[in-house]
Amino acid sequence: MIQTPGLLLTLLAFMLVVGPLVFVHELGHYFAGRWFGVKAEAFSIGFGREIAGWTDKRGTRWKLGWMPLGGYVRFAGDMNPASQPSAEWLSLPAEERQATFQAKPVWQRAIIVAAGPIVNFFVAVLILAGFALALGDARTPTRVATVEAGSAAAAAGLRPGDTITALGGRSVATFDDMVRYIRIRPAERIRIDYVRAGQPASTQAVIGVDEQADRFGNHFRVGLLGVARPDQVVVPVSLIEAPVVAVRQTGELVRFMTDTLGQIISGRRSVKELSGPIGMAKAAGQQMSISPAAFVFLIALVSINLGFINLLPVPMLDGGHLLFYAIEAVRRRPVGPEVQAWAFRGGLAALLALMVFVTFNDLGSLGLWKNLAGLIG
Repeated sequence: MIQTPGLLLTLLAFMLVVGPLVFVHELGHYFAGRWFGVKAEAFSIGFGREIAGWTDKRGTRWKLGWMPLGGYVRFAGDMNPASQPSAEWLSLPAEERQATFQAKPVWQRAIIVAAGPIVNFFVAVLILAGFALALGDARTPTRVATVEAGSAAAAAGLRPGDTITALGGRSVATFDDMVRYIRIRPAERIRIDYVRAGQPASTQAVIGVDEQADRFGNHFRVGLLGVARPDQVVVPVSLIEAPVVAVRQTGELVRFMTDTLGQIISGRRSVKELSGPIGMAKAAGQQMSISPAAFVFLIALVSINLGFINLLPVPMLDGGHLLFYAIEAVRRRPVGPEVQAWAFRGGLAALLALMVFVTFNDLGSLGLWKNLAGLIG
């Protein structure tokens, strides 16, 4: 039986995920700017017409936009998307100009821009550290307990007692490392390095394909090797160890995102798996209906995703600004304003096109296009 959370729960869950994460992301920019003496003119959660807000004693307008799909901090002097000096900026009095974003050296501007994604990663580390403290750290070894008949592992010649050391040239330390690697590579051919009776060996395997569906009716095509894990090993984690475990897990999740993005770019994974705000809202509602722990873990995943995406070197994203600052640091002068302007226009067009595409995907996952086709037919 397919279970779906109601619309109100879905909207509430979406707001509880996106709102706080966007807020802390922009708060990272804001506090880094304040640290370097840059005046913030506006701090907005959401875009579009202001529906509520106030102005603090520093002259910053804190406001809520009617479209809660993002947010921004507008620093003094930040008069164009490329943050380039303009005639209006040059006409400011020297004291006011000194408090603007463009007046700061390139390393300070880079820190201000990078602070948003860094805070997102920090939030994820805090959440994952809490899970590590409460649940411990899974360190089940990569020893093969049993091999399923007719599976990819059986075809590759693996046997019970073998210890897998690497998959596709990537070392694996725990059974969960193996699962993460295999799940996103259905039908791919990989090399398996293992140890049998103390002797290293290797073999080739074509990962099996398992079609799965959850209780919400979501369908997944995942990789399956066909080996059973040994008795699970979970190690208690101290307060000092928890952040270390959380940082490691965050790195593993970033690698997972990098792998899946690379698969989409290379065509090994369908672009239909890309989702946008509607897909995120759907996932948030589903995870909230499962359990509070599942919902909090989703917040950590989305926070990592937000930090990761914003660091991509795409104009209009934080990573695009950082790319231009890196070029400026090497050349000892900024890239020309015309080049930056065209780059940011292209970046904006690409992001808008991507938003339209993922929204199209999201609506398809909700069955809209099939229903329309049925009505027309």
